[in-house]
Formats: sequence, structure tokens, C-alpha cells
Amino acid sequence: MAAPTPLDVLDYLDQAMFLGLRATGQAAVMQCIWIYDRPVDLDGVRRFHRNFGRGLAGRRIAPSPLPFGRHRWVTGTPGGLDIGTDPIPRAELGDWLDRRARLPVDPQWGPGWHLGVQPLADGGTAVSLVGSHCLTDGGGGVLEILNAVNGTPRELGHRPAGGRSRRAAVAADTRQLLRDLPAAGRALRRGARSAVRERRGRAGSPKPSTPRRGGDDGNHVTVPSVTWFIDAEHWRATAEALGGNSHSLLAGFTARLGHRMGRRAGPDGTVALIVPINDRHGPADTRANAVKLGDVRLDPHRVTADLTAARADIRAALDRLEHSPAPVLDLLPLIPYVPKRAVGRLAESAFGFADQPASCSNLGALPAAIARLDGTDADYLAVRGIDRHITRAVLDQRSGVLTVVGAQVGARMSIAVVGYQPGAANTGGWLDDVVTATLAEFGLTGVSI
Repeated sequence: MAAPTPLDVLDYLDQAMFLGLRATGQAAVMQCIWIYDRPVDLDGVRRFHRNFGRGLAGRRIAPSPLPFGRHRWVTGTPGGLDIGTDPIPRAELGDWLDRRARLPVDPQWGPGWHLGVQPLADGGTAVSLVGSHCLTDGGGGVLEILNAVNGTPRELGHRPAGGRSRRAAVAADTRQLLRDLPAAGRALRRGARSAVRERRGRAGSPKPSTPRRGGDDGNHVTVPSVTWFIDAEHWRATAEALGGNSHSLLAGFTARLGHRMGRRAGPDGTVALIVPINDRHGPADTRANAVKLGDVRLDPHRVTADLTAARADIRAALDRLEHSPAPVLDLLPLIPYVPKRAVGRLAESAFGFADQPASCSNLGALPAAIARLDGTDADYLAVRGIDRHITRAVLDQRSGVLTVVGAQVGARMSIAVVGYQPGAANTGGWLDDVVTATLAEFGLTGVSI
């Protein structure tokens, strides 16, 4: 049996995400939003800030000195805490949240996250937590927020950055490389067999079309976003009336929204969804991205009237995920040996961008404590995922982007939508109108920011 991988060594998937984002110059971040209809307890906010700076968020990535080495986790620098003093109108809250999401975070150089507090002119307060997706995913982020709120932060025991001499780092990473060689060899053989089967399968088939690429002027595009809050009981009743549940309703909403935004998986008119499934095995699992990615295609014309087929399709997709993992996962042990540009192409394959997928993530019903950032219950809470430093050429190549994250806290269901459609207005008002119209097709209403 192979020796266990040290806890400070990145999982292959985490290293693949880090290298892929570095190759494209993009940055994937998550943002958790608390909105209070009153002032917050700043002492409670500062206590949360201290606690959150440990555990999964309290680390950074140290690349290996070897060209084919595994990267390692090291102790990170504390994230910033910005407390605003000048109140802004609530109508400007969305712009403030977008600005917070654009502030820099870096999983290698730090800080990997930051916290901001903004008073509102009507007496309320907004709080934004933004962190690198290379440090943790949604499920891990929820756990770390709960630990910070409950005053039970974790100590992972990583070395400080620069805590190993170069000679010691080279020696340790060489030993790790040798331990990993058998897995890399098996992955190489599987990849070769897969490539042969793929070539045989393509024999006589028409050559696939090359994805269209726009002229890249190097300018980054700010992708619009909007967050809606819906009565949780209304959401549940709507799902049941359509023969579904919360997960299939969110998937159906995403498919219908994708249809409105021109996303098509093929000539049958279906919309492809990527559905992240939590794969974290308790607190001892310190992977940054402990998820499995399910894929399902839904008919956007049926979901507003009947979710039974969508619910069955999602269940079938999850069964496939459990019994037939994506072949690309077999190749992950090769990640340290893959050139950066090839890592980017591997990501394109893994996420199926040619099918114009929408990402649909339902965090489910979260513990009430997650809303108690300052020790008291926030009136609203939402989570969203954002791709930063993304260029118009990449957006055109992928036919835009659509990411939907749902979560229920107490009596409210939050739906955070980040979306871009080539050729559309692509403003916050435009996206809000599209989301409003899509929700109306399901008989749903709410309030948005």
C-alpha cells in the first residue's frame, strides 16, 4: 500500500484549479453576504474576523521548487478588515458588493480573503466576505464560517511560508514525487487507452467545429450579478406543486434562465447544467475543493409546468456520478507534469464548455448560526461564486457564463445569479430583468439586490 499523502500536500484537483487559473490569468472567488436591517456589533465582527483567519482560510499555496512537484499548504497572512464610515443608500448596495468582489485576493501571495463592513443610509449594515476558491469551496466555506461564528476555529498545523530551506523542500518533494510515480504511471496508461478509443470513435465522423473566439483586447469584463431573496415556504410549495423539490426547482430555474440567455447544449434545445455535489468527508477532510461535478441536460420548456422529469434526470445524473466518475478524473495524477496551457485545456474538457453549461449549485438548508456573523441573526444571507479577470474573448468562446447558487437560511431562500450573454446589454439591470421574468414563469416573486 502506498504511503498516505501528507496533509500539507495539495490534492491533485486543488493543484489543477490553481494551475489552470494561473494559466488563464483568471481568479475564482466566493462571496458570502450578510445584510442587517440595523447596525452590527463591531466587536462581534472583529471576533469573527480573527476566528475566520484560521482553518482552511488561514493558509496559502506554496509551489514546489521542483518543476514536476506537488504544491504544499503553508500558513497564510490574515485577511483584511475594512469598516466603512460613510453610509450609502441601499440602492447602491449591489455596486458596493461588486466592488468588494473585485478587490484582489491571491491564494499564493495572500491575502487569500478579506472582510468588509458598510453602513447603509437607512440604518442597516452590509458585510461582505470574499475568498479565493483555491482555498476552499462552498461546503468548506460554510464549515469555516460556522467555526468562526461558534468560536471553534481549527488549527491545521501547517508550516509558515518559507519554513523549509530550499534543500529540505527539494528533498521532501522528491520523495513525494517518487511515491506518486505509480499513480502517475497508471494515469498515463489509462490516458493512452482513452485516447486510442477516442480516435477510433472519431474515425469517419465530421471534424468538430472550432469554438468561436472573439478578438481579445486584453480588457477584463465585469460580469453582472444579482441576488434574489424568496420566501422559503413559497419556494417549497412551488417545488412540490410542480412534482419536484428544492434541488430540481433550482435546476429548472437555471435551465429556463439559461434558455432565455441563449445557452443550448445541442440541437434538441436542452440546457446543460454542471451540478456540484459536496464530497467533503467531515472536518478532517482539508481539501480546498471537495466536490464531484454532475452533469445533466434539462428541457427548459417543461420545467415551468412539471419538474418530475427534471427530478428524475438529476437523480440519474447523480447515480452516474457515483458509479461512473468522469474519465478526466483518472488523469489527475498527471497534473504536476502537464504544461500550464494544457491544464487550461484539461479544465475546458472537465467542465464541458463546448456544451455551454450553466453551473447550478444548491447549498441546501444551512444552519441558522451561519447568519450570526456578529453574534446576532442577519436579516438576509446569500452566497455567490464569481470569475474575476475574465476577458471578453473567453466569454465569447464559452458563449457567455451563467452561475446560480441557492441557499436557504431560516425563512428565506437566496438565489445568486452571475450571468453574461454575448451581444446583450450585460448590465445589472438587464440581468435583474431576465431573472425577474424567469422567476415569474414559476410564479415566484421576492426582493433583489
